[in-house]
Order: sequence, then C-alpha cells, then structure tokens
Amino acid sequence: MYADIVKPTIVLDELRVRSNIRRMAHRARQNHVRFRPHFKTHQSAAIGEWFREEGVTAITTSSVTMATYFADHGWNDITIAFPANVREIDQINQLAARVRLQLLIESEATAHILDSRLTAPVGAWIEVDAGSGRSGVAWDDGGTLHAVANAVTSSKLLRLQGLLTHAGNSYAGRSLQDVAAIHTETTTRMQRMRSWLMEYGFLGLEISIGDTPACSMLEEWGDVDEARPGNFVFYDLTQMTIGSCSAADVGFVVACPVVAVHPERNEIVLYGGAVHLSKEMLPQADGTPSYGAAVWLQDGGWSEPISGAWVRSLSQEHGVIRAAQPAWDQGLGSVQVGDLLGVLPVHSCLTADLLKEYRTVAGERVRMMGW
Repeated sequence: MYADIVKPTIVLDELRVRSNIRRMAHRARQNHVRFRPHFKTHQSAAIGEWFREEGVTAITTSSVTMATYFADHGWNDITIAFPANVREIDQINQLAARVRLQLLIESEATAHILDSRLTAPVGAWIEVDAGSGRSGVAWDDGGTLHAVANAVTSSKLLRLQGLLTHAGNSYAGRSLQDVAAIHTETTTRMQRMRSWLMEYGFLGLEISIGDTPACSMLEEWGDVDEARPGNFVFYDLTQMTIGSCSAADVGFVVACPVVAVHPERNEIVLYGGAVHLSKEMLPQADGTPSYGAAVWLQDGGWSEPISGAWVRSLSQEHGVIRAAQPAWDQGLGSVQVGDLLGVLPVHSCLTADLLKEYRTVAGERVRMMGW
C-alpha cells in the first residue's frame, strides 16, 4: 500500500483530521465563541476547505505570507497572530486592501509606525502575555496597556478589536487539572486587563484565546469571545502526553525508510532526521529524550505507538530508533533494510512545515503553501 514512498513522507488520515475539525467547531458553537482556527499547523488550501465545510469563515495565520496564500484561496477574514512586522508594511497594505485584516500590536512604537504608513483600514488586537513569557504586554502592566490602547485608538486606520493571548504555558500541563488551572488563570488575567481599559472608557473590547490543550480538554471555555487553536487539526505526541487527545485522534505520522539495522544494540536507523521531524523532544520517565514514537504502518493507517520504541536521536538526515528488549523481540527485531516504519511526531506543526506535503492513507497528494 505504501510502495510509492521512497523518502520521509507524511501519511495523513483524512477521516481523523475531519473528525478533529468537526469536534472543535462543535465545541466552539457550544461555548458561543467565534472559532478562528490557526492555519499555521496545516498550511494547506485543500485542508482549509475541510474547515469551510464545518462553517468556518474566519482564520488565523502566523505570517503575512501565509495570510496572502489563504487570501488567494478565498479567505477574507484573517488575523495574523504574530507581532506586526512593520518592515512588511507594503505587503500588509496590499493585503488590507483585499481582506478584513487584523494585526497584533504590543507597543506604542508599532502603533505609531502603522498609523503613519497604513493605506487601508486594519483591525488591531493588543497582544497580552498572560503567563507564557513570549510576547505581548505583561498581564499586570496596566500603564503600558493603557498607552498602547491610546496609540491604537488615536490612529486613523487602526481599529481596536480587543485583547489577544496565546497560553503557550498550557503545554507544560500534564493533566486536566493542570490545564484547567492555567486556563482559569489566563482568562482571569485577560478579564482583569479588559476591566482596566473599560475604566478608561475603552468599551466593547473582545478577548481572544488560542491554545489546543485548553480548547480540547475543557468543556467550558469561560468568558471569552474568540478561540484560535491550531494544533488540534493533527495533534501529536506532545498533545497525547498532556492529555489533549488519544492516539486514535492523531492525524498523521511520518513514514521513514529503514536504512540500517543494528541488532547488537537494538537500534534501527531511519532516513528521517531533524530536517524532517524537527528537533522538538519530550523527556521520558528516566529523563532521556524522545524525538518521536515508532508505529507500524498498516493498510488504511498505522498502529498505536509501539511500547518501548522511540526515536532516541536525530541528526540532519538520520533518525535512530531504540527498542527495549520486549519491543525488539516482539517485532522490531525482524525489521529489515528497505522496510518502512512510521514516526509519530513530537510537534506536528513543525513536522508539517518541514515536509511541505501530505500523502493520505488512500495515496492522494495534498499540497501545502509554497508548493
């Protein structure tokens, strides 16, 4: 069934992916929240159509280039969930003239530069760091928040939409209780910042959140107006570890040719390295790193992760699977050069971005942007 695969290739289960989209869209409707999924995970116009079939009309991207790609495929309500890069002002203006574009702003400087150079109206979200420590106005810095809000509302073409955050710290959770606590903390902080702005007369502001663990694990999302999860479309080994999904929800694996077998050390060398899988890793119980879980490729899909078999190291092109003795004795020891093994990735977003194309279990090709 996989005879056409000669190099590291994403094998995608369309039914699982469609089910993931349908489930998240339904959960957003139940919470009366605008669903603006992040398309940086799949980066594919074809997969975008699967979202349209579930009623999605507004999307999130991570770059101006990506926003332009999806605008070219008929999406006209787009938020670029990355701090506005003012060096791309010409491309931003071209895009803003075509679609309902929304940008992230976290400083007065950005607001002032955009004000002086925009040629079309743009929606603006003030990005808030509610605890993840990446970018955004610190959740307890009311002075900066007020100053940025003033700069945005003083602009001729910027229109303040509200406050936006990504609770990336939820990826550190390892239970429903962990993720629920982080989500409650995040939404409480966002509501506090909105209340500060209301005291200064900034009314009608929305709150936008967007992390897959909370949106997957929690039935109720709280007092928010918009949700932007992205990784849920495929899930991955990280989401399984957090508890956001089961192995049966993971939408793709990477099929890798076997190029060497070393029975003296219970290891199998794959054509599938860091340039295919990324170097994202998860620590195992003993502290050693895992760069992915081994699976058997089967007719119509793949197996659950093989217990006791993991990618223990990655070079640029090499991936080395190590197997505990029971896993070796129960099947991996019979693997030969020229066979295929599947790897369930640690982070599907990065893996998809590296490989740029999907092959469905039925053998169809699904391309991504740039191809």
